Amino acid sequence: MRCPFCGNVDTQVKDSRPAEDNVAIRRRRFCPACGGRFTTYERVQLRDLVVVKSSGRREDFDRTKLERSIRIAMQKRPIDPERIDQMISGIVRRLESMGDTDVPSKVIGEIVMETLARIDTVSYVRFASVYKNFQAADDFDKFVSELRPGLGEE
Repeated sequence: MRCPFCGNVDTQVKDSRPAEDNVAIRRRRFCPACGGRFTTYERVQLRDLVVVKSSGRREDFDRTKLERSIRIAMQKRPIDPERIDQMISGIVRRLESMGDTDVPSKVIGEIVMETLARIDTVSYVRFASVYKNFQAADDFDKFVSELRPGLGEE
């Protein structure tokens, strides 16, 4: 594994342990050339996924992009980081097990929203505001009122 600090390709693994509920391996590495220490994660990848955008454009699935958008939605929420990692791994496994390598971006968004709705309502609304492209406060109001049916019917 190449050292991210100096580029040396001869690094040493100092510690390995299961991570993310045993679906990944966390490795602590050391670079003898510069003394740098860094962490890598090893995960099983069942198949190479391709995201089909609504415009028809295709791009390789990027787990870090998915993770970044979910972490932004869950920022400053009382959710254990390990729980977030498990959720992301579960979403990726679900996408990989769908049977097709081409996955529409709409399907990914719906799976993320479904998962967030079960874990944290605030994160769900945050993610939905970007995913559904809310333009005004009325969009939030309408969306939140759909979450709570029956409250405004008195």
